[in-house]
Amino acid sequence: MPASTECPPFRLGESRFDQGSFYGRLRHFLDVIDPRTLLVSEKRLNECMKLLDQFKNGTLPPSVTNVQLWEAQKIKQAIIHPDTGEKIPMPFRMSGKGVVGLLLPNQTFASTIFWQWLNQSHNACVNYCNRNASKPTPMSTFFQGYLGAVSSAVTIAVGLTLLIKRAEHFSPATRILVQRFIPFPAVASANVCNVLLMRHTELSEGICVLDDKGNVVGTSKLAARHVNYLCHLNTHLKLIKKT
Repeated sequence: MPASTECPPFRLGESRFDQGSFYGRLRHFLDVIDPRTLLVSEKRLNECMKLLDQFKNGTLPPSVTNVQLWEAQKIKQAIIHPDTGEKIPMPFRMSGKGVVGLLLPNQTFASTIFWQWLNQSHNACVNYCNRNASKPTPMSTFFQGYLGAVSSAVTIAVGLTLLIKRAEHFSPATRILVQRFIPFPAVASANVCNVLLMRHTELSEGICVLDDKGNVVGTSKLAARHVNYLCHLNTHLKLIKKT
């Protein structure tokens, strides 16, 4: 199949889009959070995994196109954990985080506390299920991230709400407009704490680095920082998309 901008030759384990450009990175993350992957059946998933195995083993039928291979890889990466090889529960996939988050309302003062807690509980599960599992992570790390994220989210959301309510010089219209933006800084700061606390073991000890054959060649703190940066970027991209 001739190479094109839209569908380059398939490369196993790599991104379909140019990661050297902003547009390429944007399209990559839109693929990562594509909610359509939540609807993939077990049969379709098995077909995708079979195609990728055939490509890896050099037994791929000549009729299979690059488009089919990229789509198969997208589906597998959205559903299967790369380290454990197990299926990630649907609500805790990267593609499920935004969908579940959209279902959480934020209306009254009391509901702000409750829904921020519930939202960060969900985010903590997403971070845990999509963690780097090449090294064991103690459950204490999970609870540190959970407590830190919930504390920051509730504190910021409630603090901003009280501040706005006491700002009498704001007109009612301005006050309502500002309140609309409270969830973004609250959830954004909480997500940063969530990821950093849940994955601080990766940053301090590094993560396993593989060669092109999938063999572990060592550990790298730089790779861990890069992965966490991409995780933050993906998280905030989803927040902007939701708002």
